[in-house]
Amino acid sequence: MVWYNWFDFGGVGMRMSRLLAPTLREVPAEAEIASHQLMLRAGLIRKSAAGVYSYLPLGHRVLQKIMAIVREEMDAAGGQEVLLPILQPAELWHETGRWDDYGEEMFKLKDRNDREFCLGPTHEEITTALIRSEVRSYRQLPLLVYQIQNKYRDEIRPRFGVMRGREFIMKDLYSFDRDDKGLDESYWKMYHAYERIFSRCGLNSRPVEADPGAIGGNMTHEFMALAEAGEAEIVYCSHCDYAANVEKAECLLPAIEPTGKIEPLTPVSTPGVRTVEDLEEFFQRPASDMIKTLIYRTSDTVVAALVRGDHSVNPTKLARAIGTLEVELADNRTIEQVTGAPRGFAGPVGIKGCRIIADPAVMAIEDGISGGNATDVHLKGINAKRDLTPDEVVDIRMAMPGDPCICGEGILKGARGIEVGQVFKLGTKYSRALGATFADEEGQEHPLIMGCYGIGISRTMAAVVEQCHDDDGICWPVSIAPYQVSIVPVNYRDQEQQATAERLYHDLCAAGVEVVLDDRDERPGVKFKDADLIGFPVRITLGPRALAHGQAEVRWRTTGEEYLISLNEVVTHVQDRITRYIEGVELACRH
Repeated sequence: MVWYNWFDFGGVGMRMSRLLAPTLREVPAEAEIASHQLMLRAGLIRKSAAGVYSYLPLGHRVLQKIMAIVREEMDAAGGQEVLLPILQPAELWHETGRWDDYGEEMFKLKDRNDREFCLGPTHEEITTALIRSEVRSYRQLPLLVYQIQNKYRDEIRPRFGVMRGREFIMKDLYSFDRDDKGLDESYWKMYHAYERIFSRCGLNSRPVEADPGAIGGNMTHEFMALAEAGEAEIVYCSHCDYAANVEKAECLLPAIEPTGKIEPLTPVSTPGVRTVEDLEEFFQRPASDMIKTLIYRTSDTVVAALVRGDHSVNPTKLARAIGTLEVELADNRTIEQVTGAPRGFAGPVGIKGCRIIADPAVMAIEDGISGGNATDVHLKGINAKRDLTPDEVVDIRMAMPGDPCICGEGILKGARGIEVGQVFKLGTKYSRALGATFADEEGQEHPLIMGCYGIGISRTMAAVVEQCHDDDGICWPVSIAPYQVSIVPVNYRDQEQQATAERLYHDLCAAGVEVVLDDRDERPGVKFKDADLIGFPVRITLGPRALAHGQAEVRWRTTGEEYLISLNEVVTHVQDRITRYIEGVELACRH
C-alpha cells in the first residue's frame, strides 16, 4: 500500500480524514437565508458572537482565492497594496468632523492614557493622512493604494451570517489625482476592474447608480449580486442600460394634461378615516388624487414632505433635498405641534412651522384630497398651483417597478440585490478637511482629488453561495472553490480502490489540481452528500464496477454531467477542463 502525504504537494491536496470541515445534516435554527445555512452546514464558518464568525479551512481557502483575484485586478490597474491600522486615532476623525457624525455603528475605545480610538469601520481618514505626509508633487500622481483588511461596525441587527456582520473583510482602494479628469480615469478603471472581479468569482452582478450617503462624493455605483435574499432594492430599465438603487432611482413623470378644472376648497368630516386606503373607499376616488403629507424631522428642523397618494417618500432623496445625511419620521407630539391634529390628518394647506418639500407629481393635482390639519377632517378640491406654497419642488418619491424610465422608452423593472462592491468619486471632501495637498508645475498648492473603491470580500463569498446552490448544497464556481476535485473511493478499505485513489490523488496534485481525497471509513452515501454539500466542482468516484473496466466516474457538480473515463486519461482530462474553464472566464472578462 502506498501512502502519500498532502504536505508533499504544495498544499494543493488534503485528506478528508484530516480536514477540519464539520458538516451538519440539520439546518441551524439561527440561519435565515440559504447562504448562511449552507456555509454553516458545509463547515465553512462558525459563529463566535453575534455578527462575528470564525472561518474554518474551507471558508478560508475561498476567501484567499477571492482575495487573489482582487489583488490581480488591482495590481493590473496600477494599485499598490498597503496594510493600514485597524486601530485608528480619534484625532483624524475629529479633523473630518465624522467622529460624532458617523453614528453608533462605530466601535470606540480608550487606551490607558485616556486617548480615544476606534476600530476602523472605513479608512478614508487614515489613508488620506498617510498620503498627505508622503505626497508633495504632481509628479507623484496619479496614485492608487489599496489594502485588504478587517473592518468593524456595530450593526444594530447583525444578520444573515457574514452578509451583515460586526466584523468583516474588505478591500478598499483610494485614488489620488490632480484634477477631475484624472479622477474620472481612475473611477472608470476601477469600475471595469470590478466587473471583471465579480465575473471571475462566478457572480451575476450588476452595477447600479446609488446615493453616496455619509461617505460623501458626487458620483457612485454599487455592484449588486442579484439575489432574492438581498437587502437592497434596485430598478432597471427594460429598454436602456439604466439601473439604480431605489434610494437613487429616478423615473419619468407621466405627461398629465391640465383639465382646467377648478373646485372649491371644501372641508369634509371624515371620522376615523386616516389612511390612503380609507380615503379611497370614503371618497370613491383613486389614490393618485390624494396628497400624502408626511412630517419628518432632522436634528434642527421639521419638514413636511408631499407626495401623491399612490407614491412613497424616498427618505434618502428627501435628506439630500434639505442638505442633511438622514431624516426620520416625526413623533406624535411634533406632528400635533405642526399640524394641530393627530397623526393621519396632516395636510399641505395652511400648515405652518415647518419646511415644505413637494414632489413634482403633486403639483399637477387639480382636484386633490388631503388631510385638513384638524381631527377627523380632510380637504377636497385642492388645486396644487392655487392652494400650495411649497418651499421647494423636487423629486422625493420612491421609484417603483412599472414607472416609466427616464429614457422615455422603457419601463422600470424591480429586483433585489446584495451589495458586494461600491465605487465613489469623493472629490476633495477628505483632502480639504485633512490638508492633503500637492504642488503643481508652478508650485501652487491644490487639494488632492480622491476616489474610494470598496469590495466586501467576505460578503462576496456569501453572495456566491446565495446564487450558486441547489437542494443538495453549494455549487462553487471552479475559480473560487476551496478544492476543485474530490476523489471518492466507494470503499476505502478495498485495496484496489485505495491504491487507485492514492495514485490519482498523487497525480492530480502533481498536475497542480486542488484535490481532496475522501479516505474516511464511511458509507458511500455519506461521502457523496458531503461532497455535494461542500460543493466541490468535480467528483471522481472509484467503484468496483468501473475499476473492473479500468475506468472512473466523473461528475461535474454544477451541471450534473456524469460519465465514465479511462483511468489513464482522467488526470489530463480533468486538468484540461478546469484550465479551460478558468482561462475562458478570464478571457471573457478581458473583452
